[in-house]
Amino acid sequence: MIRLYHLSKRYGSINALDDVQLHVGKGEFVYVTGPSGAGKTTMLKMLYGAIRPSSGKLLVSGIDVARLPSRKLYQLRRNMGIVFQDFKLIPRRTVFENVALALEVIGAPRAVIQRRVDAVLGIVGLRGRGDEYPLTLSGGEQQRVAVARAIVNDPAILLADEPTGNLDGAMAIEVMEILQAINLRGTTVMVATHDVGLMQRFPYRVIRFRNGRLTEGER
Repeated sequence: MIRLYHLSKRYGSINALDDVQLHVGKGEFVYVTGPSGAGKTTMLKMLYGAIRPSSGKLLVSGIDVARLPSRKLYQLRRNMGIVFQDFKLIPRRTVFENVALALEVIGAPRAVIQRRVDAVLGIVGLRGRGDEYPLTLSGGEQQRVAVARAIVNDPAILLADEPTGNLDGAMAIEVMEILQAINLRGTTVMVATHDVGLMQRFPYRVIRFRNGRLTEGER
């Protein structure tokens, strides 16, 4: 599903990633962890094509991301959901509209949008809340909307960058339970996190970075 071969990313004299080799199989749930600046976010951004490697090879669902032209990144992202720490919801759009946006950009018919958005709002525990606006929701509820938006296309891969970083303990657990349920449906899930407690509560494979190098979890 995801394969990294001698992947490196340099910013001047700084190695953000240094000769990383990694394989994540279809349907796996993995944590990406390490100190701030260790390379976690850099790797995730490479996976969805936001930044390009300086050297090495990066395959996602058989697509060579490093060689994929920017105009074709949509081909990669159609099969990928992305969840951010700060939600990135549009305040002036309703919950339904925020989630539907991911389908509108690919030209999905209105009936399909209605059906899929209703379904994923049910999955994340927000059934019947589609007419509300993000700023009327709690932080945990906003993150659920962000997760719903990420999975409405039924992606093969879900990337979550510190998805519980702005949440309290109970809300963080709720979001992790949703990610776990999504993984059980067959989606490959990668979660970047510093939260040792959550990793212990929801034990999965751990990929650990330090100074841009992979120190644990390589295979």
